[in-house]
Amino acid sequence: MLAPTNASPTPHGTHSVAQRIAQARPQLSRLHRQVADVVLAQPLQVATLSIDELAARADVSVATANRFARALGFDGYPAFRAELVRGFEALLAPVEQLRSQVEAGPASAADAFSSALEECRQNIEGTRQALTPQACEAAVALLREARTIYIAGYGASAWLGGLLQHGLETHCDDVRLLASAAGATHAARALARSTPRDLVVAISFPRYLADTVALAEQARVRGTPVLAITDHAASPLAPLADVALFAQARSRFRANCESSALALIEALIIALSLQSREALQAVRGTAEAIAPWIWNTRTGRRGVDPKDLSA
Repeated sequence: MLAPTNASPTPHGTHSVAQRIAQARPQLSRLHRQVADVVLAQPLQVATLSIDELAARADVSVATANRFARALGFDGYPAFRAELVRGFEALLAPVEQLRSQVEAGPASAADAFSSALEECRQNIEGTRQALTPQACEAAVALLREARTIYIAGYGASAWLGGLLQHGLETHCDDVRLLASAAGATHAARALARSTPRDLVVAISFPRYLADTVALAEQARVRGTPVLAITDHAASPLAPLADVALFAQARSRFRANCESSALALIEALIIALSLQSREALQAVRGTAEAIAPWIWNTRTGRRGVDPKDLSA
């Protein structure tokens, strides 16, 4: 992976807890030291554990785990864990949200479907309301004028990038997805050939991946325009972008609600197609190319008339 431009500081909560352990260690009992060793070795994992789970992992009693927290100067285990979580807020937010849902009691599958779909609807509506005509026009213009379009996105955003590539290939001559088995260094080599006539579409949502930010920075250095698809103006991609499109991606169940990002990508592709003089010809060409592989529901066989696909 590409190293970020600046090294990330040690999470504050982790630093504070580690300091307290170091200061209190000479006075800690043997069992308390067992707990301390687990905390220092696995701070991120411990931040997600209940007191029962930490006690089991350290092979001590629940009472001992609670006394350990008090020995560090906390009121009890909840305060100790809250301090650890504070150091990993962005990373652990989905875990904490899901924990609160689970602790609220079991929900039926139908209720879960309803809640999740309502969340998607709200995010898509929030995305629609936040769009500005200027950003929409500028984003389409960047795509229309680009010689080569490079799509940068990792993690879940790589899948969104693949769907964007799929939609753009009908209307754009050269669309390249930078996410690959070769990793971010392959993407960096590809961008080394980019010019101001090209475009980098950078996609990232919390928890933002450093590779995507680094590639956007590289594009800026080379003078290659950047179109960011991200969640809001506080995203690390926003200041690097010539144009930014924001998808509201709040979720109580996962790190992000990706349906709004996908809806935004589909809207972008549709807007581009409707402003392309060759759009109809391109769609017909695609229909002719894929016709032999489409299942014909009338004949029960493979292959359809291309005219039926482009009608």
